[in-house]
Amino acid sequence: MKYNYEYIIKYQEVDAQKKLRLFNLENYLLEVAGTVADQLGFGIARLHPQGLTWILTRLSVEMYQLPTHGQSVRFETWIESNAHMLSTRDFRIYALEPDSAGEQSGIRRSTKADDWVLIGQCKSVWAVMDLEKREIVNIFDNPMFEGCVDGEMIDMPRVRMTTIPEPTGCLPHKVAYSDIDYNGHCNSCRYLQAMTDTHLPDYYGKRLRLDINYQKEAMLDEELLTYFLIAPDGVQYQQKNENGETCCSAKLTIE
Repeated sequence: MKYNYEYIIKYQEVDAQKKLRLFNLENYLLEVAGTVADQLGFGIARLHPQGLTWILTRLSVEMYQLPTHGQSVRFETWIESNAHMLSTRDFRIYALEPDSAGEQSGIRRSTKADDWVLIGQCKSVWAVMDLEKREIVNIFDNPMFEGCVDGEMIDMPRVRMTTIPEPTGCLPHKVAYSDIDYNGHCNSCRYLQAMTDTHLPDYYGKRLRLDINYQKEAMLDEELLTYFLIAPDGVQYQQKNENGETCCSAKLTIE
């Protein structure tokens, strides 16, 4: 089964080009995934009282164009699979053509299916974590997950991340109050925000792909060092903690 949620892009979510920021796009994807999980009965509202929570382990996003301020965006999502301690959720992202959204004020909205244009797709991989042990657990044999898998697959081959041997640059970021979410660690979107603050190539009007691997939790007051390597096709990022452990790595590819 597939689920659809519509939003209007707010001014505080766009950059100087009036385009949706990448970490705000990720925030929408996480919001939709969480809303559907709650609707199906295995979201945070159900898991937290059991000492469990959902964590994002991998995210891949392809965008053919980025939505602008005031534009209506629709996220279609479904569960591809629940297997091997991981849940894969896929997305298609649609936007209204400017003429269908009127003056893009967020007041006039079209309900015609033909007015929606596919602007991107996404594959995300999730796991359930024990909040006390901070370990991934397998709960997909629980009856609450029965009948929730749609099965459709989006063809997005996994991009392998490599260690950056000689980075172009590095920027420190101390994990602060505003970075921490209700799971007690740095919010997924904050890693990406710190990365794009170090270096962001010109991707406007181009097709882009963003791949992120979340490898280790970052906690309050930890200092993350964000290394980046500029390449001909984009930029690669790697965030390490004070012990030199990689917490998050990403690659932004531009076509």
